[in-house]
Parts: sequence; C-alpha cells; structure tokens
Amino acid sequence: MTQTLLSAGTFLLGDRPVNRLGYGAMQLAGPHVFGPPKDRDAALAVLRAAIDAGVNHIDTSDFYGPHITNQLIREALSPYPQDLTLVTKVGAVRDAQGAWLPATSADALTAAVHDNLRHLGLDRLEVVNFRAMFDVFGPAEGSIEAPLTALATLQQQGLIRHIGLSNVTAAQIAEAQRLCTVVCVQNQYNLVHRRDDALIDELARDGIAYVPFFPLGGFSPIQSTALSQIAARVAATPMQVALAWLLKRSPNLLLIPGTSSVGHLRENLAAAQLDLSPSVMAELEAIGTTDAVDAKRA
Repeated sequence: MTQTLLSAGTFLLGDRPVNRLGYGAMQLAGPHVFGPPKDRDAALAVLRAAIDAGVNHIDTSDFYGPHITNQLIREALSPYPQDLTLVTKVGAVRDAQGAWLPATSADALTAAVHDNLRHLGLDRLEVVNFRAMFDVFGPAEGSIEAPLTALATLQQQGLIRHIGLSNVTAAQIAEAQRLCTVVCVQNQYNLVHRRDDALIDELARDGIAYVPFFPLGGFSPIQSTALSQIAARVAATPMQVALAWLLKRSPNLLLIPGTSSVGHLRENLAAAQLDLSPSVMAELEAIGTTDAVDAKRA
C-alpha cells in the first residue's frame, strides 16, 4: 500500500515531506468526539494499519475525547516511526457535556501544549495548529495576535517546531504571518464546501500546505447523485472520487480523512491511485459550483 500512497505525491509540511494522503484521528474517540471508543482494540488496529499502509501524517488533538485520541496514538504507535509527522491543535477545550469552548489565553494554550506533549509522549510537537474559535462552525473575523504570540513564545522555548492555523480567514492568516511562519492552514473544504477556493490557490503559490478537514463531509457525508454516477463510471466509491478530486485540485492539499474502520481506511487510501480525466474533473467542479450557488440562495 505504501506504493499506492506515493502515487499521490508528497508535499512539505514545515520542512518534512509527507504523503498527501494522511489520516485524521478524530473519529477514534466516542460519539460526537467525546469519551472513549466503543472498541479500543479496533481503534488501535486502525492506527497501526495506517502506518503499515505508508501514512506518515496523522492529525489529532488533546481535545478529541478529550485526551482519548492522543492516548490511543501513543499506545498504538510509540516509539514513533522517524518519518511520522504528528500534527495537533489547540485553542479549545471540552466541558463535562462535550461542548466545544474557546481556550485561547496564554495560560490555556500553554496548558494545552503540555497536555499534548504528555499524552503523546513527546518532548516537542512537530506542528501545532491554533484553532480560532470566534465561531465554532466556521471562520469568523477577529484578531489572533495574542494567542499566536503565546504560541510563538512556546516555539522559542523548543516545545513547538512549527505553527499552523485552523478555522481561519485570509485576514487572520496575514496577521499570523507577521508574527510567525505559518506552515499550514486547516479549514473545512471538500467537493461541495468550496469557500476557500481562492485561498487554496494563494497558499499554493506561497508553498503553504492546506489541510481540508471534513474532506468527505464530516458528520454529514457528501451526497450527490452526480457524484454517485461519476463514481459508478470510474469503478470507484463516491468517497474515493471525492478524495481523488481533492488530490488533483491543488498540489498543496494534504488530506486527512478519518475513519474508525480498517476497511474504510484502505478504501480511502486507495483513492491515491484513482486518476480522474479532465472531463470528469469538470463534472465534479460543476457539483461544487451548483451547491455553492444553492447554498447562497438558501
């Protein structure tokens, strides 16, 4: 399977080349990303299968569970392969009911970094994404200077190697770049959620990775009659086509589809070898354009 992933190419995440198809650990936690998984052994098996398949980029956070996915990653994979890049994020916490709450003060961010280090069993975090929380459901304007300054201090202390951003606007990216080097941006983006089209192209020109979360639609998987028809024609699943479209969309896209199933993991990774023709790409582009127009009218 390693050769399969290599067919999709690599891109630099900071100064580390990673395969463009990675893995997102969020779904390894319990329902609504809260509490332990129903089957801990199955969750560990998915992580080990990902590494065996050649995945060398795993996305996680200590607020998944909370603590659960990081603990699973450490149990399954430590001592870590030398080429594995673990990316985590800070800026939120969970309350006792599982709600997502902002946690962006310097003290909160420092505590979050130390929690990630402890639960992953690391001395330094390779990439830490700051997740803006002005709106839990999507990017919203607001200054991120204070939290980025706090993370830059932790970077200077050697606890963080690289800094990225999540759930941010173009203005916030520009603000962050005045304070530190930004190596990646992680926003929601997929075949039908296309708000960041222009931003992706701009980041590609600057050599910055864009990591779409919910590349398959997240808790509401992408459903489209046109997508299903295209998938049938190319002898693939709709989700494989959606991932292959992302891989072909721009070379700076690094994908982190999540699953708690080894079978689904293998299906997702097989998308690296799916070659979509220009005509199929055009059909898929039209799906996103149509849905975007419909969303604006709603």
